[in-house]
Amino acid sequence: MSLVKEFKEFAMRGNVVDMAVGIIIGAAFGKIVSSLVNDVIMPPIGMLTGGVDFKNLMVTIKPVVGDIPAVTLRYGVFINTVIDFIIVAFAIFMMIKGMNSLKKKPAAAPPPAPPAPTREETLLAEIRDILKKRP
Repeated sequence: MSLVKEFKEFAMRGNVVDMAVGIIIGAAFGKIVSSLVNDVIMPPIGMLTGGVDFKNLMVTIKPVVGDIPAVTLRYGVFINTVIDFIIVAFAIFMMIKGMNSLKKKPAAAPPPAPPAPTREETLLAEIRDILKKRP
Protein backbone atom coordinates (compact mmCIF):
# COMPACT_ATOMS: atom_id res chain seq x y z
CA MET A 1 0.00 0.00 0.00
CA SER A 2 1.44 3.36 -0.95
CA LEU A 3 2.13 6.00 1.66
CA VAL A 4 -0.27 8.47 0.01
CA LYS A 5 -3.12 5.94 -0.08
CA GLU A 6 -2.50 4.95 3.55
CA PHE A 7 -2.46 8.61 4.62
CA LYS A 8 -5.68 9.27 2.70
CA GLU A 9 -7.42 6.38 4.49
CA PHE A 10 -6.18 7.68 7.83
CA ALA A 11 -7.19 11.29 7.19
CA MET A 12 -10.64 10.43 5.88
CA ARG A 13 -11.73 8.28 8.80
CA GLY A 14 -14.80 9.68 10.53
CA ASN A 15 -13.09 9.93 13.90
CA VAL A 16 -10.19 12.00 12.55
CA VAL A 17 -12.49 14.48 10.83
CA ASP A 18 -14.70 14.73 13.93
CA MET A 19 -11.64 15.30 16.09
CA ALA A 20 -10.40 18.06 13.76
CA VAL A 21 -13.76 19.82 13.91
CA GLY A 22 -13.75 19.49 17.71
CA ILE A 23 -10.28 20.98 17.98
CA ILE A 24 -11.18 23.95 15.78
CA ILE A 25 -14.38 24.64 17.71
CA GLY A 26 -12.52 24.12 20.99
CA ALA A 27 -9.90 26.71 20.03
CA ALA A 28 -12.61 29.25 19.19
CA PHE A 29 -14.44 28.39 22.41
CA GLY A 30 -11.17 28.89 24.33
CA LYS A 31 -10.88 32.43 22.98
CA ILE A 32 -14.44 33.18 24.08
CA VAL A 33 -13.76 31.85 27.56
CA SER A 34 -10.48 33.79 27.81
CA SER A 35 -12.33 36.97 26.91
CA LEU A 36 -15.04 36.12 29.46
CA VAL A 37 -12.46 35.63 32.19
CA ASN A 38 -10.20 38.58 31.32
CA ASP A 39 -12.87 41.12 30.37
CA VAL A 40 -15.92 40.17 32.45
CA ILE A 41 -14.97 38.08 35.49
CA MET A 42 -11.53 39.34 36.52
CA PRO A 43 -12.30 43.10 36.65
CA PRO A 44 -14.98 42.68 39.37
CA ILE A 45 -12.75 40.23 41.25
CA GLY A 46 -9.91 42.74 41.01
CA MET A 47 -12.24 45.47 42.27
CA LEU A 48 -13.32 43.29 45.21
CA THR A 49 -9.68 42.67 46.09
CA GLY A 50 -8.87 46.38 46.18
CA GLY A 51 -8.17 47.12 42.52
CA VAL A 52 -5.64 44.34 42.06
CA ASP A 53 -5.05 43.42 38.40
CA PHE A 54 -4.16 39.75 38.41
CA LYS A 55 -2.18 40.08 35.16
CA ASN A 56 0.29 42.36 36.90
CA LEU A 57 0.85 40.12 39.94
CA MET A 58 4.40 38.82 39.81
CA VAL A 59 7.50 38.21 41.85
CA THR A 60 10.79 39.51 40.47
CA ILE A 61 13.53 36.91 40.84
CA LYS A 62 16.25 38.89 39.10
CA PRO A 63 15.92 42.62 38.31
CA VAL A 64 16.67 44.23 34.97
CA VAL A 65 20.38 44.48 34.25
CA GLY A 66 21.22 46.68 31.27
CA ASP A 67 19.57 45.20 28.19
CA ILE A 68 18.75 41.92 29.94
CA PRO A 69 15.07 41.82 30.96
CA ALA A 70 13.98 40.96 34.48
CA VAL A 71 13.25 37.35 35.43
CA THR A 72 9.79 37.20 36.96
CA LEU A 73 7.30 34.66 38.21
CA ARG A 74 3.99 35.88 36.81
CA TYR A 75 1.61 34.08 39.15
CA GLY A 76 -1.25 36.47 38.29
CA VAL A 77 -1.32 35.18 34.71
CA PHE A 78 -1.31 31.66 36.16
CA ILE A 79 -4.35 32.52 38.31
CA ASN A 80 -6.16 33.78 35.17
CA THR A 81 -5.26 30.58 33.34
CA VAL A 82 -6.56 28.41 36.19
CA ILE A 83 -9.83 30.34 36.20
CA ASP A 84 -10.01 29.91 32.40
CA PHE A 85 -9.55 26.17 32.82
CA ILE A 86 -12.22 25.88 35.52
CA ILE A 87 -14.74 27.77 33.40
CA VAL A 88 -13.95 25.73 30.27
CA ALA A 89 -14.15 22.46 32.22
CA PHE A 90 -17.49 23.47 33.76
CA ALA A 91 -18.89 24.58 30.39
CA ILE A 92 -17.84 21.31 28.76
CA PHE A 93 -19.31 19.36 31.68
CA MET A 94 -22.64 21.17 31.29
CA MET A 95 -22.61 20.66 27.51
CA ILE A 96 -21.95 16.92 27.83
CA LYS A 97 -24.54 16.63 30.58
CA GLY A 98 -27.09 18.32 28.29
CA MET A 99 -26.18 16.08 25.37
CA ASN A 100 -26.51 12.98 27.56
CA SER A 101 -29.97 14.07 28.70
CA LEU A 102 -31.04 14.42 25.04
CA LYS A 103 -29.99 10.88 24.19
CA LYS A 104 -32.80 8.37 24.09
CA LYS A 105 -32.58 6.00 26.94
CA PRO A 106 -32.99 2.38 25.90
CA ALA A 107 -36.39 0.93 26.69
CA ALA A 108 -36.41 -1.19 29.81
CA ALA A 109 -36.35 -4.87 29.03
CA PRO A 110 -39.59 -6.61 29.93
CA PRO A 111 -39.34 -8.69 33.08
CA PRO A 112 -38.43 -12.29 32.40
CA ALA A 113 -41.30 -14.75 32.26
CA PRO A 114 -41.69 -16.87 35.37
CA PRO A 115 -39.95 -20.19 35.02
CA ALA A 116 -42.06 -23.16 33.96
CA PRO A 117 -43.06 -25.47 36.82
CA THR A 118 -40.76 -28.39 37.42
CA ARG A 119 -41.90 -31.96 36.76
CA GLU A 120 -42.43 -32.49 40.49
CA GLU A 121 -44.61 -29.38 40.78
CA THR A 122 -46.69 -30.51 37.79
CA LEU A 123 -47.22 -33.96 39.33
CA LEU A 124 -48.15 -32.43 42.70
CA ALA A 125 -50.66 -30.13 40.97
CA GLU A 126 -52.23 -33.13 39.21
CA ILE A 127 -52.48 -35.04 42.51
CA ARG A 128 -54.07 -32.00 44.14
CA ASP A 129 -56.64 -31.72 41.33
CA ILE A 130 -57.47 -35.45 41.61
CA LEU A 131 -57.93 -35.14 45.38
CA LYS A 132 -60.24 -32.15 44.91
CA LYS A 133 -62.48 -34.17 42.58
CA ARG A 134 -63.00 -36.94 45.17
CA PRO A 135 -66.15 -36.74 47.23
